[in-house]
Formats: sequence, C-alpha cells, structure tokens
Amino acid sequence: MTWVRLVAGTDTGVGKTVATAALAAWHVTSGYSVVAVKAVQSGRTEGESGDADEVRRLAGVDAHELVRLPAPLAPESAALRSGVLLPTVDELARRSVLVAGSAEAVLVEGSGGVAVRLDRAGGTLLDLGRALEWHDIDGVDVVLVVRAGLGTLNHTELSLEAVRRARLLPAGLVVGAWPDVPGPAELANAVDLPRLTGLPVLATIPAGVGALSGQAFRSSAVGWFAAPPDGDSWRPVV
Repeated sequence: MTWVRLVAGTDTGVGKTVATAALAAWHVTSGYSVVAVKAVQSGRTEGESGDADEVRRLAGVDAHELVRLPAPLAPESAALRSGVLLPTVDELARRSVLVAGSAEAVLVEGSGGVAVRLDRAGGTLLDLGRALEWHDIDGVDVVLVVRAGLGTLNHTELSLEAVRRARLLPAGLVVGAWPDVPGPAELANAVDLPRLTGLPVLATIPAGVGALSGQAFRSSAVGWFAAPPDGDSWRPVV
C-alpha cells in the first residue's frame, strides 16, 4: 500500500515544513516507511539547507527536493526572474513517484498557499495531487496546515474550498505553531476550526519546536497529535 498525503498551507510561513516533519515522525511510529518530497524549493541557493533537509533532520526520514530556485518568491515568479524553465506538475508527479520508491507513505510539501503556481501553466499543489492519482498509488489526500491566530478561519475556509473544488479529500487540519501563551483568538479558533470546517484538528504543534534536535523532536511529535498513530482518525482514505 502506498498513499500520498499533500501537506498544504493556508499561506506562507504557517509551519508546513515542521508539520511535514511531525507527520512523518507520527507515521513512522506505526511502522510505516515514509518519504518526504519538497516539490519546489525557492529562496535557497546551491549548498544552502532547504526544507527537505530540515524534514530529514527533524524526522529522520528520507526527504527529496525536486526543484530549487534562488529567489525568495513564489515558484513561478522565482523561475521567471532566474530564467529557469519549471517542470510541469505532471513531471513533478512523475519525479515524486520515482523518488518515493517503495515507501508506504509519501508526504509532498507545497510552497506557500494552495493557489501558488508551481509551473508556468498555472499548475498548483492541488493539480500535482490530481496528477499523482494517475500513477500506481492507492490514494491522495490533503492535510491543511493553518495558523492559530486571528484570520485563520477565513484563510482555512477558502483553502478548503479550493481543495474540494480540485476533487481532493481533505484529511484534516494541523495547527502549525501554537503559541506558549494563547490569546482569546487562538483559544476560540481551537474550538471553531473543527466546528466550522467539519474536519478534525489532527495536531497542534507548539511554536519553536523546529529548533529541537532530531531526537527530541521525534520523541515529542506523537504527543502533538489528537489521536494515537494506530487510531482510525489518521488513516488515509483511499
């Protein structure tokens, strides 16, 4: 059994990379082999550590970067300014399957929000998910990483509308960075996010855990999730 889980965000800077690492560590605890994929990495030059390197460090899983662009911009904008010809989402899907090998779970991290373009034809992470469905896998679903604070309800609803319009299954939400001292907005959102979306909050990740060592991160990760890794709520729907 091989499934793909897209790790999408409501915006940039919501904590997708740390969430990807946490999801990877969580899945590994139940004995599944996991590969993480960063489809397009922007804002990094050759030799610099990228998101895939951080997932590898934190979660201890195999992680791959498919495309790297130096400008700290959305992928299409970064490619235009660098004169780079981006691969299509169909090609990104093919490469994702290739690097995944025989892994049972493949986590594909997006760039920015769900509508950010990954290629010159307007293809997004959601289009990449649809393209992956044509390959020999058992299914694709989406975990949406959201902010804890004010504005997250609107951003979350709009992002989920796009996910459903793409005919992809939203598996649940991850709060990317929960503050040490939550305010009234954060406390209200913890209740309202599942109430308004009808989706479970799979995990609430404390702010700052990306600074932990890999060992400390992995030993703590399961505790951030609302259900144990062998519970029905985390299983992919295929």
